[in-house]
Amino acid sequence: MTKLSVNINKIATIRNARGANNPNVVQVAKDAERFGAEGITVHPRPDERHIRYQDVLDLAPVVTTEFNIEGYPDERFMEIIRTVKPTQATLVPDPPHVLTSNSGWDTITHLELLKDIVAELKSYGTRVSIFINPEVKYFEPAKLTGTDRVELYTEPYAAHFHANKELAVKPYAEVATIAKDLGLGLNAGHDLDLQNLRYLKECIPFLDEVSIGHALICDALYYGLENTIQLYRRQLEI
Repeated sequence: MTKLSVNINKIATIRNARGANNPNVVQVAKDAERFGAEGITVHPRPDERHIRYQDVLDLAPVVTTEFNIEGYPDERFMEIIRTVKPTQATLVPDPPHVLTSNSGWDTITHLELLKDIVAELKSYGTRVSIFINPEVKYFEPAKLTGTDRVELYTEPYAAHFHANKELAVKPYAEVATIAKDLGLGLNAGHDLDLQNLRYLKECIPFLDEVSIGHALICDALYYGLENTIQLYRRQLEI
């Protein structure tokens, strides 16, 4: 079964807009798990425009499923992982000024850097995943880093899904098979929603996990958080 990890960054964005503690990020994480989320994802950026460092510390003792912390592996991020020791650390190559993650790692150019980072993170007992584009050339180097998993960057798939879903998913199915043959676990995330998630799962049935935040929270405005989480779970239960 493919697990659904709910990214709660947008909950923190709403809270930060008013400066108080409504909505309560920790309570939402607990409720999301109660409603069926099989993991909680956060991406604490240096400017703390959504998830804050303190949020990560507050969430760590209450998340009972899988806690996934995403981020660029600068010293601040590494310190967070050393302190919290989450289930999974997802390495994303986004510098501080970008709005959202918009590309995967060049595992060829950054092979030695990633080797060192992955080794350190795994020494804390944390599973490591590397955010990666659906390009064949990056997968054997990804394996050489020592990472446990790769996370497919799915924005291009989502962008072209409605025009031609077969063509949109083709490179993902190809690299997913390569990842499996290499013994890498497989995650996916970015712009997945209720329209495109099921088809991705059908084409890559051995996906370990999807991480979904923005679309899920937007849908929750209409359907409610509990119902929305169940709707997303059903897309994966095939």
